[in-house]
Amino acid sequence: MPNLGKMRNGGIVPAARRPATLRLTAGLALASLLAGCAAGPDFERPAPPSVQTYSPHAPNEVSASAPSDFDSSQRAVPGLEVQAEWWRSFRSPRLDALIAEGLNQSPTLAAAEATLRQAQELRNARAGSTQLPQAELGTTAQRQRFNPGSLGQDLDAREFSLFNTNVSVGYNLDLAGGNSRAIEALSARADTRQFELQAARLTLAGNIATTAFARARIAAQLEITASLIENLEAQRDIARERVRLGNAAPDELFALETQTEQLRAELPVFRQQLAETEHLLATLAGRAPAQGDIPDFTLAEFTLPQELPLIVPSELVRHRPDILAAEASVHAANADYGVAVAQMYPQLNLSATLGTQALSTGALFAGSSTVWNIIGQLTQTLFNPGLSHEKRAALAAFDAATASYKVVVLDGLRDVADVLVAVDTNARALEAQARAAVAAQGTATTMQRRYELGAASYVEVLIAAQQAQQASLSVIAARSDRLANSAAFYVAMGGGGGPTSSRTVE
Repeated sequence: MPNLGKMRNGGIVPAARRPATLRLTAGLALASLLAGCAAGPDFERPAPPSVQTYSPHAPNEVSASAPSDFDSSQRAVPGLEVQAEWWRSFRSPRLDALIAEGLNQSPTLAAAEATLRQAQELRNARAGSTQLPQAELGTTAQRQRFNPGSLGQDLDAREFSLFNTNVSVGYNLDLAGGNSRAIEALSARADTRQFELQAARLTLAGNIATTAFARARIAAQLEITASLIENLEAQRDIARERVRLGNAAPDELFALETQTEQLRAELPVFRQQLAETEHLLATLAGRAPAQGDIPDFTLAEFTLPQELPLIVPSELVRHRPDILAAEASVHAANADYGVAVAQMYPQLNLSATLGTQALSTGALFAGSSTVWNIIGQLTQTLFNPGLSHEKRAALAAFDAATASYKVVVLDGLRDVADVLVAVDTNARALEAQARAAVAAQGTATTMQRRYELGAASYVEVLIAAQQAQQASLSVIAARSDRLANSAAFYVAMGGGGGPTSSRTVE
């Protein structure tokens, strides 16, 4: 259909004679409306889990009574805010200092921070190159020879210099929102790196805390094992004398020697484990193992937190950094799909050049030889079968990111469920083991009194003391596990501080 333009005085005025300003205004208005659109669906955050509890085997408000004088009661409290420096709840200044050192010196965190800066700069680079016009200054100088004879003129050839300077400006009018979606994808990836950094910090603090508890447990087990060996050696010496006097069979001596050497064989294992934990603590703190100077942690310096902050499942997905990182990856995949869709729509590029030409540098800026041009280029792909495949590939990547997000959410819920059961079970086990240790110690005390009264032999005293020491080993392991489970609880909750976005963290 021909462009008839407007009616004027009963006649038809051709569109070519319509005022240029009106055409330009209409074109810019249309372009602005199109530029405000973005291809592809807007990102919507995944719905939080609808479940209210984590495990059928342990309630959310798990509570454990105090099993002994050296441990407090403990309960999980829904709605309680997680401290930013949650490790301070164990009340160990040496642990606080070591974790602070690790957070400042860890090369793992330094790598994560550098990766975050890289993602932020890539986003800023894309924003700077697409959201604002690009301007360039160019200057050229050339020497030319012109022969008028090529034009049929009877003139001599002439050589001259031509100087040119210009400023060019270009801008891609984002009609389909492809550039906006690309920046959105890069911002989401920067968010992913931000949450991964938070997860790395949380994991590092948790590893230092649990390794410190393990170091304290191994040191205590090593000390008690050495005492047990001394006890068995005393029993063995008595048995050897009884055998010499004919009051005991050699089998009794052999049994005691076997027990003694079996326990003695455990000492190098404990020392190796102790060294390995100290090496690990050094590297977690950003030191070489040879630098050493690791605190000799003991169980007595740690206090079991009385209240553990519990976040309900619907809020956990908005708090745990690993889940938030997976959500940001879904956001990036959604924006990538928008970029693929935008490639199928028209692309409008605007460019303008203003410059001067002269035969000498002195006349270059005189203004008498000003040249300029304005170009608007609208392109639309007519046939490119690869674009549809790129679009479907981007959609498949979005589906994969969505499925991976669900996996991370389920793993997070399972993580909390496991630690809730562990907190409850370990507290019950420690309670029983503590009662057994108290009973064993009571037997040892009674046997010592009977020995002093002449009603029991010294061997019976040693056996009762041995049983008390073995019961103490079980209590030490359970206490260490309870501290470690408390640290795991804080890590499972996502630590403190809450979610942040790299869009506001530069």
